[in-house]
Amino acid sequence: MIPVVHEDQLRPGSPLRRAALFAALYAAASALGGLVVADGAVLNQVWPASGVLAVWFCLQRGCARRWVDLAALTAVTLAFAIPTAGFPIALVCLITTAAQGELFARLLARLRPDLWGAGGTRPFGRTSDLGALLTAAVASTTAGAVLCVLGVQLAGGHPAWSEALVWTARNTASILLVGTAGLCVSRARAANRATPRRLRLNTAGLLEGAAVVLGSATAYLIAFVYNQGLPLAFPLLLVTVWAALRMPTTFVALHDLALGGAAVLFTLHGHGPFASITSPVTRVLVVQVFILMVAVVGLTLALGRDERAALLAELAKGRRDASNQADLLAAIIDSMADALVVVDREGTPRLRNPAARRLLGDDPAAVTLTRPDGTPVANTDLPHAVALSGRRQSHGEDLLLHTTSTPETRIAHITATALPGNEAAVVLFHDVTAERRHRDELANFAGSVAHDLLTPLTTAHGWTDLTASLIEDHPTHPAAPELTDAIDRVARANTRMSTLITDLLAYTTARDATVNPVTIDLGALVAEVAAARADAATATGAPPPSFHISDLLPVRADPVLLRQLIDNLLGNAIKYTAEGVPPRITIDSHADRAGAVHVDVVDNGIGIPPGQHGAIFDNFHRAHRASGRLGTGLGLAICKRIVERHGGEITAQDNPGGGSRFSFTLPAVS
Repeated sequence: MIPVVHEDQLRPGSPLRRAALFAALYAAASALGGLVVADGAVLNQVWPASGVLAVWFCLQRGCARRWVDLAALTAVTLAFAIPTAGFPIALVCLITTAAQGELFARLLARLRPDLWGAGGTRPFGRTSDLGALLTAAVASTTAGAVLCVLGVQLAGGHPAWSEALVWTARNTASILLVGTAGLCVSRARAANRATPRRLRLNTAGLLEGAAVVLGSATAYLIAFVYNQGLPLAFPLLLVTVWAALRMPTTFVALHDLALGGAAVLFTLHGHGPFASITSPVTRVLVVQVFILMVAVVGLTLALGRDERAALLAELAKGRRDASNQADLLAAIIDSMADALVVVDREGTPRLRNPAARRLLGDDPAAVTLTRPDGTPVANTDLPHAVALSGRRQSHGEDLLLHTTSTPETRIAHITATALPGNEAAVVLFHDVTAERRHRDELANFAGSVAHDLLTPLTTAHGWTDLTASLIEDHPTHPAAPELTDAIDRVARANTRMSTLITDLLAYTTARDATVNPVTIDLGALVAEVAAARADAATATGAPPPSFHISDLLPVRADPVLLRQLIDNLLGNAIKYTAEGVPPRITIDSHADRAGAVHVDVVDNGIGIPPGQHGAIFDNFHRAHRASGRLGTGLGLAICKRIVERHGGEITAQDNPGGGSRFSFTLPAVS
């Protein structure tokens, strides 16, 4: 793993010290370039100072006191240019050089902002990085060449545009060779400073590196000195390819730099295939093209190899992670207590965990599913078929499992979820046989206890009525007023206790009773409950409610629980109507999402207090405690539980015309 470092770690010491370091390197490179001149003209065959300048401006970009670096550059440039070309030309060289270096740094930062030397921390290691560096180099050196020619013309000189071409070629080659080597070396140096590592000598690598150096020296000596007049430049690419395929990228950059320098020196001294070119301009251009070709080929191969190695490492890591994830997933599935089966659209099991084999047996085709009432489940209503058809089962359902492997019928709570692609579904079987038996026993016990509790309440209510009658027969008795008030209190307490026990039994039934969904004519059921409510209101002398029932869609639900849901909502609407106002209730429905029916119950009652539209579905919550209306606060909690057990949801909101609107969803008939 390559440590993360920042460019500031390369900048120890004061700005003067940094400027002095780069100025010394730039001066040395300028002096070296001044020695490599073709035929005594101003056509330097190579200008390494451009590469040093590129590294200088990249690594120092954004530093504090940048003027120190510019002052150092000015001093070095004028010191070298004034003695040979005069002040005007020297000033042109200074402006051109500074503009070229700044443009290169800005272009590289724009093209590769995450690259080391361009403002980021990522090392130079991709072929796209080489393309960005080459693009920035060509653009900046071309601009520098144009500025130089125009500047010299303004200063009174007569430069040829062929010199601009030489400027571009040699400076581009210099930036590519020196700049790449400088960025690689500085990044490695900074990384080692951030995370010091012990130097590990690889004997095989050292021997091969020495062989590359020896082979390169031999090849260049043969091609440039002992060539017997033969143009043997093209075989020199073999050592470049050898180094690029086997050596680290930093070594390749330095190797290309050394080979380019050797080609220039041999050509300058009249050796090699390029020395026979008579035109100085053509000779310089050919040498620069050769250097560029060596650098591009070597760096492209090295960076491509590094990218391939990185991709292979990432692929290997991805495979290891995928294998570990698969092993973890398999361990989780195998350790599950619930049976898990992956079923395709044809109903064929594709995957089963050990719990599924224990619950369903070895032959899945021998398993038969029936509903709790004994009716078989149609193929289109099987859990996986429902999930794959888009009719999701949010809470699943209880089904009976009949297998040939065991004579005992099991009860399983089954849920199914379609997998991505909708070609298979995951089906979970939770064995609830013991749980349902225990729950049934508790329900029977609760019913027995409720009956036993209601019996003494009924007796107490009877004796209370008898006592009230006796007091009415003796209205002149001194204690009659107090006794009448006490009897009324006892009667109200008996009524509240009886209502509470009844509601608790209803809530327990709504929560724990087995849901046996069947197709129900919702319109007929609502009309039946509405008629019963109207008859009850007439019997008590209350204003008779009016019901407006639209053509309701059929639903698939448990008939007992659905009747309780409708009765609670209609009773609630009648109960919470203003005194003397005839209740007016509207019930309608429409198709909601796929596989659901949306039902609205709208009344003209007193409405719901602000901020309590969600709380009214909580257990024992009463929204109108001060209204004097009796209740336990369980009616709407029962409604919510019934709807949720059918996979739907229920909400309450204000009716714009006054009153409330209760909305709920139930499964549609498929």
